[in-house]
Formats: sequence, C-alpha cells, structure tokens
Amino acid sequence: MSCCSIDGTCSTTATIETAPAAVTTVYAVAGMTCDHCEQAVGKAVSALAGVTAVRVDVTAGLVTVSAEAEPDEEALRAAIDDAGYELTGRA
Repeated sequence: MSCCSIDGTCSTTATIETAPAAVTTVYAVAGMTCDHCEQAVGKAVSALAGVTAVRVDVTAGLVTVSAEAEPDEEALRAAIDDAGYELTGRA
C-alpha cells in the first residue's frame, strides 16, 4: 500500500507551506554596561512590529534582531534611543 493515496498513486503537485524566512541583522549599540541595559534594550526592540527574537550582548555592544522582514532602522533607532542607548550602526 502506498503512503500517497488510497489507490496507490502519488501526486507531484502537493504544496508544502513553510514559515516565512526570518531576517537576522546585528547592530552596534553604545552605552550598555549591565543586565539592566540588556533587559531595557531587549524589551524596547522586542516591542517593534515584526520582531520575532532579540539577543543582546552587553559585553560586545551588539544587538541581534530577527524579524519577519528587514527591520525599519529608524524605528529601531528610536526605540533604542528612547531606552537611553545609542544605535551606532550595523555591526
């Protein structure tokens, strides 16, 4: 017995749906020095539309943002600035 259909035929027109590919971008952020900084930046960036994950590396001064599409850099800059830090560019 076939795993494709009851009558033993297979279809080559099947559609497989997958999740949209995430875009991951790394940014340099100045002014982060502690766990509080990590939480503040992570919370601010996570609140942006389309952001699916954020990783903050205080020691390296880097913020890795995964999003459904290319992040709006001006919105990202504003969120980080409002949290008290400075987005200095892409890393």
